[in-house]
Amino acid sequence: MSSVERYRPPCTSGRTSRASQSIAGIDAWGSVQLARLDVAAEIQLATAHEVTYVSRGAMLDAGMLTALEQQLALSTPAASGRLAAIADVAALALTEVVADTATMLRRL
Repeated sequence: MSSVERYRPPCTSGRTSRASQSIAGIDAWGSVQLARLDVAAEIQLATAHEVTYVSRGAMLDAGMLTALEQQLALSTPAASGRLAAIADVAALALTEVVADTATMLRRL
């Protein structure tokens, strides 16, 4: 009876083992590069989530400021110009916070 044995290529020289080592090195380098890309993608995704969170809060606040400005202007029409000026300054400050947050997160 014959038995099945694992094939072992004949070793003609050290070239075969050097080629295997080279291929293993390329494979390891590729794995490291993929890991780096995964980490970079996770960082970008976290940054996008944080910018979205801050932007959402700023937009809600801007909407509430606008509603409050309109209500106060209806109850006190003479102050509508001043109310608009205050609301504009507040909206610009909210915009600045969102822009500063995006810049700060980009630098991390």
